[in-house]
Amino acid sequence: MCIWHRRAGKDDVCLHWAARSMMLKPATYWHMLPEYSQGRKAIWNAINPHTGKRRIDEAFPQRLRSSTNDQEMFIRLRNGATWQVVGSDRYDSTVGSPPYGLVFSEWALANPSAWAYLAPIVIENDGWALFITTSRGRNHAYSMLEMARQEPDWFAEVLTIDDTGAMSKDAVEKQRREYVGIFGQDAADALIEQEYFCSFEAAILGAFWGRELRKAEQEGRTSLDLHVNPDLPIRGAWDIGVDDPMAIWVYQVEPGRINVLDYYENTGFGFEHYAGWCKDNGYWPMVCDVPHDARARILDAQATPRTRVESMFSCEFKVNDPLAPYDVIDGVNAGRQTLPLAHFSKRCNAKGLECLRNYRHEWDEKNRVFRETEKHDWSSHGGSAWRYLSLAWRLTKPVTKPKGRPLGIPLSGMTMSQLHDLTGWDRPQKERV
Repeated sequence: MCIWHRRAGKDDVCLHWAARSMMLKPATYWHMLPEYSQGRKAIWNAINPHTGKRRIDEAFPQRLRSSTNDQEMFIRLRNGATWQVVGSDRYDSTVGSPPYGLVFSEWALANPSAWAYLAPIVIENDGWALFITTSRGRNHAYSMLEMARQEPDWFAEVLTIDDTGAMSKDAVEKQRREYVGIFGQDAADALIEQEYFCSFEAAILGAFWGRELRKAEQEGRTSLDLHVNPDLPIRGAWDIGVDDPMAIWVYQVEPGRINVLDYYENTGFGFEHYAGWCKDNGYWPMVCDVPHDARARILDAQATPRTRVESMFSCEFKVNDPLAPYDVIDGVNAGRQTLPLAHFSKRCNAKGLECLRNYRHEWDEKNRVFRETEKHDWSSHGGSAWRYLSLAWRLTKPVTKPKGRPLGIPLSGMTMSQLHDLTGWDRPQKERV
């Protein structure tokens, strides 16, 4: 686990580490960026400014290779070892080639679930993993550094420019002045401390709720021993995905505070799975806060069109009236006002708080400004669910399931008896006929 300053040569070191390992152990090796799209620019096509050569050609000379696939950013050596650039946002997409060696580049910006998914594979193969990054606040990279410092089978290191001498102080101050011109003095100072002196205290640049979370940490509200209050309703704020993950914040509202009990995220499952998780963890019955698109109709497993709300009813969830459409920035502002009331259980630390710390503005590279829109990455599902929680936690009126209505059946497909049940006309069928 290496926290090295910007321009310290992290990726170059790891490329050569992987090349050496490939000569000693023919196996599968991956170099992972936070997003797959970053790999070609940052690694595959990158030129070493000191030599004028491609970085991959320096690490993997042509005479050692048997093939190179430019489209897939894939190299095979003559001894059968393979190396590929992949994205930690698509960690489960490369099936059938279990890796022996992994490099997680810019780990502080990557999806921490990638390592949770791949760790058993690497351990089974008796392989290795390198985590290289600059600091990005007290997120999963920080907690992993603290862990690595205590574990005998890990190596941990923090290197600032004072340690390496790789950049002069004049060069750093020049960079500071450029940052001031773009972001202002406070943000510029925070960036310099973060990127060149490995400070974990600065909030992530562009984070929606960095200041509020920092205050919550200082006040001791982010790792509490909270339990379900049986006298209060259990509520869940959902970000409902189709192909993307579904995320749930589990919470209860007390006078003057919100107890955030848990955070759960998964992908590829129906509502039955999430109902089972809620029951197994004692979060039942649950009243759900859902976005406006929960009214949209989708096909269920029987190819019957039904809304997501109807699907949740069929799993015995109670559902509040879906939120009205609103701008993202309105939800962000609601989240900013809600965080001072929030008290987080320690069960939220593993993933939930990391989502809130990393949920941020999208950066407009062309105009050099932050957009009001969100950056859609691994953290946006938990961030969106928190927006819904922040807009909905004052609501108390649940939607009632229509009496007798067969969920998911369109009007044209109903029998006359089903139609009468829907209208509430409760006269016996014989009298109706």
